Amino acid sequence: MISMARQEISLNAFTMNTLGHLSPGLWRYPADQTRRYVDLDYWVNLAKTLEQGMFDAVFFADVLGIYDVYGNSPDAALSGGVQAPVNDPLPLISAMASVTKNLGFAMTAAVSYEHPYPFARRMSTLDHLTKGRIGWNVVTGYLNSGAVNFGVSGQEAHDRRYDIADEYLEVCYKLWETSWDSDAVIADVERGIYVDPTRVRAIDHHGEFFNVPGMHLSEPSPQRTPVIYQAGASSRGISFAAKHAEGVFVAAPSKVVLTQQVAGMREALSAVGRDPNAVRILNQQTVVVAETDAEAHKLFEKYLEYASSTGALVLMSGWTGIDFAQFDEDSALQDQESNAIQSVVKAFTRADPSRTWTIREIADYVRLGGDGPVIVGSAQSVADQLESWVDETGVDGFNLAATAVPEAWIQVADLLIPELQKRGRFKKEYAPGTLRQKLGGASPTPTRPIPLSGA
Repeated sequence: MISMARQEISLNAFTMNTLGHLSPGLWRYPADQTRRYVDLDYWVNLAKTLEQGMFDAVFFADVLGIYDVYGNSPDAALSGGVQAPVNDPLPLISAMASVTKNLGFAMTAAVSYEHPYPFARRMSTLDHLTKGRIGWNVVTGYLNSGAVNFGVSGQEAHDRRYDIADEYLEVCYKLWETSWDSDAVIADVERGIYVDPTRVRAIDHHGEFFNVPGMHLSEPSPQRTPVIYQAGASSRGISFAAKHAEGVFVAAPSKVVLTQQVAGMREALSAVGRDPNAVRILNQQTVVVAETDAEAHKLFEKYLEYASSTGALVLMSGWTGIDFAQFDEDSALQDQESNAIQSVVKAFTRADPSRTWTIREIADYVRLGGDGPVIVGSAQSVADQLESWVDETGVDGFNLAATAVPEAWIQVADLLIPELQKRGRFKKEYAPGTLRQKLGGASPTPTRPIPLSGA
């Protein structure tokens, strides 16, 4: 993928098919409508708002388990509505695409629990129905509560999950890119031939984890392969992203950490022979925007009245695999390995070597916007901050998490984005073509930087 001009900032809306995504407790806020997450009209209206604001994409998070690490119980997640209950994001996309023409859709899906053969067809179907606006955030899973419900004893080891993911994508690439020729569908009415069988082939994949001898079930979609995103910041996650990703999602709490993560990703890309600017790196960020700085801070304080510190620790426990209920809230966070998201603890413990985070401080930080930073102010003040993050760290843009919905997205669309456009830091119209092309790609289909084995 060819990088866009560096002065233009990318913005995605980061959400989830649940009522308590990254601001636990905000579902109680009077103006929040996330309890309508089961109402399709809620999602359709959200799509319209985001496209009017010219967001690049709506980025759907997802989990296939419940957050039961905190207190070794699911009770806190259930009672607090902390990403529970949670519905499948996939069925929302077709409806949201039907009322938009340019908004992209990045869907999180784990490689750990579904075979690549049916999954590849599912993504081809979405790429057809969205006219080429689908992306896939590739994750390996981190909740044991999900793994056990698929009949396994628990998660595979962290790095082993990435080994599986490498082959999983290899299978998908072969199905999407090599099974059907672009001209396989001839639709010859006179001869009664829809597909030329000589232009379709079996992929004959036989690997360590998957055996897929046959052909792809779907005809080539506009992008063939969805735009690939990756959200791991561990050393193994970085190497995986360097091989596969067109977009990388991180959650750095400070410019120091983000600068390190961006530089590390660019170096990893160079090491495998890719253009170091070929991947769009997005940091998780939350903004609270109002007409004036004073109004924004007043709104922020109102949000804090509803935000849940316990809910924050439920999330942190799930992300890290560490039961934070067992620690005194004034004890210090210690860097330690886990079989969950290894980069989460490291981001805090390495953000500022002179600072020690207590569990209480972590809870206060995470309860609004999760493990990404929060910026509060007028559109001018927030735009100043976002520009400084981009200019000082080299990051390409942000996955914006919401506080209250749809209030947060309306604030961004109506106030922040026009300010960024005025400064020449945000697009004034969508680029034509597929999501890949809208993000700067020269071709609707991927340019494969690393040849497929056996293809």
